[in-house]
Amino acid sequence: MTPLPIATRTSPLAMAQTRMVQAALGAAQGFDSVETDRAFPIVGMSTTGDQIQDRALLAAGGKGLFTQELEAALMDGRVAFAVHSMKDVPTRLPDGLVIAAMMEREDPSDVLLTRDGAATLADLPQGAKLGTASIRRQAQALHQRPDLQISLLRGNVDTRLAKLESGAVDATFLAKAGLKRLGRPQGALPGMDLSAMLPAVGQGAVGIELKADNGAAVAALAPLNHLDTQLAVTAERAFLDALDGSCRTPIAAYGQREDDDHFLLKGEVYSPDGARAWSRSIRIILGQDPLASVREAGYAMGRDLKAEGGAALIQALAP
Repeated sequence: MTPLPIATRTSPLAMAQTRMVQAALGAAQGFDSVETDRAFPIVGMSTTGDQIQDRALLAAGGKGLFTQELEAALMDGRVAFAVHSMKDVPTRLPDGLVIAAMMEREDPSDVLLTRDGAATLADLPQGAKLGTASIRRQAQALHQRPDLQISLLRGNVDTRLAKLESGAVDATFLAKAGLKRLGRPQGALPGMDLSAMLPAVGQGAVGIELKADNGAAVAALAPLNHLDTQLAVTAERAFLDALDGSCRTPIAAYGQREDDDHFLLKGEVYSPDGARAWSRSIRIILGQDPLASVREAGYAMGRDLKAEGGAALIQALAP
């Protein structure tokens, strides 16, 4: 078959996730490892978001900094697929591009890692320094512990673990999904209870983007889609989109299919300092078109929460 290259960021986690996608594509075609490498070669790219390490992404342009180079390669035909962590993907895609499949979601929770073995935020000492570049994690932590000092901490998993080990920070959060996919021992640690700390929209899910008119790529990808993950992330992204959210906004959400007919969606918005919080949940009856059902419900929940929060919430959402 004509090779269908896969674009990815070059971070260890991005490469691990892309090799997972590559293996699944090859297995769906009945290929061995050599045939899989030939049919679906991996093209690593350094994105603008990877290159910026000295400031938060919200100061540099937002989530698209992790996807724009990969999407340019899709649009000009250099690659057939782009693999993304769904939490990094803007809610609005360039014209002609679609997220055509999502792999089965890994545990979406955050893991709290500390220097002194503290297991929860409540166990951290007064005024402890929490390292994070996530405005969501910052707001959620300050909501529970307003005494914490927030220190900007960017970089890949190894970089952040090294900063923790060196004493630059007392604690940090890492996504459990990433730790598990990298095979790190910290991935066995318990994640934060989702009732206390909802994850980022799409956290733990891997999506594959392509040009909607690339028939060969669409056909090769079709067997990989995990419907329950697609339902969850679709609902969460609709909630985020209704709130006009971005990485500038402390928004969290989690959707989960309960049974064949029901789906539960929870969402939260915070002020950046964690002083204010708004939350809402909705139980959805899945109709004949489950994706349409969860998408409409996600938008409705976002609009309702925005109206309920009024001027204070609008201010929290402001860039």
